[in-house]
Amino acid sequence: MTTRNSHHVSAHLRADGVSVSFGEHRVLTDVSFTVASGECAAIIGENGTGKSTLLRVLAGDLPPDAGFVRASIPAMGTPRLGLLHQEPPFSQQSTVAQALEEAVAPVRAAEREVQKAAEAVTDHPQGGQAQRRYSLALAAAERLGVWEIDARIEATLNGLGLSEVPRTRPTGAISGGQQARLSLAWVLLNSPDFLLLDEPTNHLDDDAVAYLLSVLNQWQGPVVFASHDRAFLDEAATTLLDLDPSPLPQSVAGPLVADGTGSGIGITRFTGAYTEYLHARMDAHQRWQKRYRDEQNELKRLRAAERNSHTVGHADWTPRTEARAAAKFYADRNAKVVSRRVNDARRRLEALEVEQIRKPPRPLSFGGLVTEDRSTSGLSTGPLVTVANAAVRGRLAETSLSVGAGEKWLITGPNGAGKSTLLSLLAGELQPTSGTASHYQSPCVSMLRQTHELPDSPGRGPGRTANQIYADAVGAQHAEVVPLGTYGLLPGRDENRPVADLSVGQQRRLSLAIVLADPPDLLLLDEPTNHFSVLLATQVEAAIPDYPGAVVVASHDRWLRRMWKWRHLELDTP
Repeated sequence: MTTRNSHHVSAHLRADGVSVSFGEHRVLTDVSFTVASGECAAIIGENGTGKSTLLRVLAGDLPPDAGFVRASIPAMGTPRLGLLHQEPPFSQQSTVAQALEEAVAPVRAAEREVQKAAEAVTDHPQGGQAQRRYSLALAAAERLGVWEIDARIEATLNGLGLSEVPRTRPTGAISGGQQARLSLAWVLLNSPDFLLLDEPTNHLDDDAVAYLLSVLNQWQGPVVFASHDRAFLDEAATTLLDLDPSPLPQSVAGPLVADGTGSGIGITRFTGAYTEYLHARMDAHQRWQKRYRDEQNELKRLRAAERNSHTVGHADWTPRTEARAAAKFYADRNAKVVSRRVNDARRRLEALEVEQIRKPPRPLSFGGLVTEDRSTSGLSTGPLVTVANAAVRGRLAETSLSVGAGEKWLITGPNGAGKSTLLSLLAGELQPTSGTASHYQSPCVSMLRQTHELPDSPGRGPGRTANQIYADAVGAQHAEVVPLGTYGLLPGRDENRPVADLSVGQQRRLSLAIVLADPPDLLLLDEPTNHFSVLLATQVEAAIPDYPGAVVVASHDRWLRRMWKWRHLELDTP
């Protein structure tokens, strides 16, 4: 856990009753929370629960269907919010230098205002208005760090591993990872009052993550971020905001969860370390399941009691005397007792039907890298590929590696060391500029890439669903034998939604299903934990040792590296 310092103790970001739907698909429902200065709040939840959507709502980029968001810093006017998301905040035609200057434009403007205000004081030394203007300008300049901005630019670029990127290069000509890090640098240098970050550690190596942690530790305003990086969650978050479902009463959840999914309502807040929360959440889910079972059993008992409480004693019993008065006495007494019992049972039944909690949704369960439906008898044996003294100019230093059937390899190294380039050599998609890359037996090779480029379907029109894209990629006949649902990667309702409407994490889940549809001899996974939920990332890691073919993983994920027990190759920067 991190202790953060702040001078703006009264600044806060508040969401109240926020709900968002896209068409008939409900994403967020009645989400309320407050994040103040001194807090670094992490939004967590399964892929598709609306983490990125919530960040966009907080930033003001997406108006909610209901509820509101309010960001305030008393006595400071309208606060500025900075959002890091999938799209870069700079033009692809801008050079790196131009993008950086766009980022620090508010700081440069504050510097110019100090100069103008100082000139006004010089011209009107006795003017109270000029003095007030100068005081306000000076305070704003100090808050934005005007006099340290050039040093901050250099420190940020160095900290995020961008110091060697030529400033004259167009941003569209740098790598995807460099663009992601430049986007993060842009947001940090823009000096917003409120910081909103979507997957900030994607494409960051250890040094860059350490630098980001140091920045967040000193950030003066509220910070909200969404991340699947388990180590980063433990180190950075002071508060967790969980969008996954919680045990609300069925009377509340029922009308809102008409599609029967496990979508969350509201938010669960937890103050503590992420690893502590995992245990607390597991215990809470078990209590939810037990309470639901107990309530359903009690409902059955009360319904039976209501049916059986219409008589007292034996229905055919009659008093010994046939006197009319005696018969009426016993009949009246029986009617009163029956009425009281029926009313009591009905009241308890009605109360429990209103108060009963919703059924716990069944979580997605990853079917594994190879499911029982797939045959692996055709996988190759023996050596598969050998890279001998291979190098790619400017991208990969001289490297040697031999991958045999069934072996498990982890490729690590700093940004720019060539992890993805090495995977491309192993896949046969790239040839080295020196050295050799030799493939034996023509092995079947499949790669899960960092970018989720799903296959196009020319002439089939837009709006293709996940099921349709899956069938396009693996073949209609194969998709019938091994349907998308085999892998437990997407809920059934999302399989028939347009791919464009799915979250980044859900699209990458679809890419993984396509890769696994025909188990390859050599499975290449490039940053497999990026954009995946914590649960899925853990399940994928756990499935690697049981995969019958060879697996090569390129990753910067510190959690994965700590748990890795097989072969390991560390790359150096070329």
